[in-house]
Amino acid sequence: MAGECCPTMDLLRSEPMQLAQLIIPIESSRHAISYLGDLGLFQFKDLNAEKSPFQRTYATQIKRCGEMARRLRFFKEQMKKAGLSPSARSTTGNDIDLDNLEVKLGELEAELLEINANNEHLQRTYSELLEYKLVLQKAGEFFNSAQSSAAAQQRQFERQHSIEKSIDSPLLLEQEMTTDPSKHVKLGFVSGLVPREKSMTFERILFRATRGNVFLKQAVVNDPVVDPVSGDKVEKNVFIIFYSGERAKNKILKICEAFGANRYPFTDDLGKQFQMIAEVSGKLSELKITIDAGLLHRSSLLQTIGHQHELWNLLVKKEKSIYHTLNMLSIDVTKMCLVAEGWCPVDASNQIQNALQRASFDSSSQVGTIFQVLQTKESPPTYFRTNKFTSAFQEIVDAYGVAKYQEANPGVYTIVTFPFLFAVMFGDWGHGICLLLATLYFIIRERKFSSQKLGDIVEMTFGGRYVIMMMALFSIYTGLIYNEFFSVPFELFGPSAYGCRDQSCSDATTVGLSKVRGTYPFGVDPKWHGSRSELPFLNSLKMKMSILLGVAQMNLGIILSYFNAKFFGDNLNIWYQFVPQIIFLNSLFGYLSLLIIVKWCTGSQADLYHVMIYMFLSPTEDLGENQLFFGQKFLQILLLLSALVAVPWMLFPKPYLLKKQHEERHQGQSYALLHGGDDPLEEDHHQSLHGHEEFEFTEVFVHQLIHTIEFVLGAVSNTASYLRLWALSLAHSELSSVFYDKILLLAWGFNNVIILIIGIIVFICATVGVLLVMETLSAFLHALRLHWVEFQNKFYEGAGYKFYPFSFALLSGEDE
Repeated sequence: MAGECCPTMDLLRSEPMQLAQLIIPIESSRHAISYLGDLGLFQFKDLNAEKSPFQRTYATQIKRCGEMARRLRFFKEQMKKAGLSPSARSTTGNDIDLDNLEVKLGELEAELLEINANNEHLQRTYSELLEYKLVLQKAGEFFNSAQSSAAAQQRQFERQHSIEKSIDSPLLLEQEMTTDPSKHVKLGFVSGLVPREKSMTFERILFRATRGNVFLKQAVVNDPVVDPVSGDKVEKNVFIIFYSGERAKNKILKICEAFGANRYPFTDDLGKQFQMIAEVSGKLSELKITIDAGLLHRSSLLQTIGHQHELWNLLVKKEKSIYHTLNMLSIDVTKMCLVAEGWCPVDASNQIQNALQRASFDSSSQVGTIFQVLQTKESPPTYFRTNKFTSAFQEIVDAYGVAKYQEANPGVYTIVTFPFLFAVMFGDWGHGICLLLATLYFIIRERKFSSQKLGDIVEMTFGGRYVIMMMALFSIYTGLIYNEFFSVPFELFGPSAYGCRDQSCSDATTVGLSKVRGTYPFGVDPKWHGSRSELPFLNSLKMKMSILLGVAQMNLGIILSYFNAKFFGDNLNIWYQFVPQIIFLNSLFGYLSLLIIVKWCTGSQADLYHVMIYMFLSPTEDLGENQLFFGQKFLQILLLLSALVAVPWMLFPKPYLLKKQHEERHQGQSYALLHGGDDPLEEDHHQSLHGHEEFEFTEVFVHQLIHTIEFVLGAVSNTASYLRLWALSLAHSELSSVFYDKILLLAWGFNNVIILIIGIIVFICATVGVLLVMETLSAFLHALRLHWVEFQNKFYEGAGYKFYPFSFALLSGEDE
């Protein structure tokens, strides 16, 4: 019982799955699907795949839900425009009837649309009146200034005329007096506002269209005004155009319309101007009050909607997903029940049956739902029970390919090997502490971050927070082994084993060191750093360590292929794939690893390059000073022969044995049973049973040949590929050392506070930008490559498909 309530999280093999059939009465179908959605452990198969969405049973209900979702999106947009956000709290429970909700949403939408339309009309009228007021003020100022300047000119003219005593003056005066007043030309005028960016073009077009027979006066409006048509704030100029003739007027009106210039009536009567300004000001104040009242009503309505929006949205999503799922079910011929098929974990059977019984009880159904397991040859989906720690590591594996059903899962080993291989390339405990602090920030505040929408990069970092934490912890461990803290060594585990040759020695890097006490207890001795032999020593150490780690991980991959073959009962793969592969790899590179360990233990000066090369070129030649242990020559010959035998062992037996197995399995099927030709369906079925059983020996042999060549060549290339651990570790260490020596120490040497501060800032920026960001990404990608290619290709097919259960828990995180 305890196993059923709390199933174990077995990550090595995916959960045992079963194909189940549900026969659900119509009256309890909605409740049953809803409860299964709450449970989230049943993946439905689409039994109506041949039907279009519009031909399915519940297309109308889905359309209704879609319309309600559209209204909720409209409400959300309106709240966003009003600066409001949907509230997470709700005032009512989940027992909202869908029909009532549909009516309520329709009423709210109609009311909001009406408020918006009225508000838009009032805002447009308000903007027009505001522009009209500006025209009245600016054009009035122009007329007042023109009249005052004309009166001043008239007085000046009369004063000059009375002073002058020319003989022509009486004649001219008489000519002016006798002019017919009816012949004076009366000018018309048009006034309005034009966008400031178009004002110069507007003036030029007017001048060309009327051949210069207009007079245009413009006045700048200081503050931007709301355009009545677009509703946007625009910088505008007030204009007034004087013209003569009806043709000029028509041209001016068309040009105004083309330039989006709003025209307003104006009178040159001063008394009427003041009266019109007073009327417009009164209307503006009235409209302002009305608009404010409308906006207040709209805001209160949106706040009311906002309190329930999240609840309504989730309810509509649930209902829509329920009806989508019901459309995947087939209706029985009696139209009294629905038939569902789908995958579920074996240990979830009781939970599913309890949910179905509860649905029958809640819907007062006379008949209960039938749950029965179907037998099938179809490959089940892959389902791993993961938690927030293991899910990120599983995603790394799934990005390469989802595991085949109950195939050995590399995710178990990736939890340790991935951060460890990363740390081998990133070994510095100072940088590791920086990474750890950064990821602890995400882990401590994970509840807050998980409930809000993050950017792409931040979301990716947050999703892999536990991977980064493990990478940081392993980086601190390998950093302690390398004895590097921002490239600076420390005597953390005791004094160095080396000292000066004599007491007067002051510069150990040039004079040389001798061993004066026991070996440094943990990691690299701090005296190696800065010495002349530092680089050759660390190069040798890290290169050999990379080979040891690579051969160990590749052996793990081959061993996992054995457990896969044993689990699936495939003895051919055990004897003709696993055995020759493990012999071939360890005859060459396992032997190299042995030589490295022996050389470390004995302190021998043997040249391993020479040993490995002449193992192939001259296997019988005497090893001389390169001999590491007794019987090495005989062992080399034996291992070389084993490697040579392993290649045909991998290549030839398996295809022939597969052919033999196929012939034994189908040796009696050449004699078919006699049946009458009356039933063509039965005949087709019989042909279909035997049509796919042909054995293509050539195809199988070529496939095995490719697999053998790939493994033999891959054993060499994959081992060489692990040398990236050495290369990146060395690059990281040297970069860190350069930043410390050439930036921080250089700035310190100037004995200047400002230069020191600048040096510290540059050092921090370089460390964070290059070592903590770029180097982290580089080491991450290289570790990913080593797992996907060098490790997983030894045993992992990745040809499965994920288990995607119908679950309401996934709805809350979905976008519209």
